[in-house]
Amino acid sequence: MAKTTYKVKVRQQVMDFAGTLGLEHRRAFKKAVLSLAHESGDIKALHEELSGYHRLRVSRFRVIFRYQPGRIIDCVFAEERRLVYEIFESEMARILGR
Repeated sequence: MAKTTYKVKVRQQVMDFAGTLGLEHRRAFKKAVLSLAHESGDIKALHEELSGYHRLRVSRFRVIFRYQPGRIIDCVFAEERRLVYEIFESEMARILGR
């Protein structure tokens, strides 16, 4: 049985964050984000205030994403692990344009 594939949508903040990484980390980051199309990688569902979102672990970095209708994965935020959840939770409305 073939795995479901998704279209991966990457928001500007995620692209900007990737641009701040060194070449090796940037390549690994891009590869991991693109692998989301096949739901590959270290993925976990988030809970409590961030319920409905998932995270992708890429080395010491995290990408926050959510599933959208039409088999779309929307990568909405990326940051270093120690900061990602706190910043995303406090800035969620602004980041998502609400």
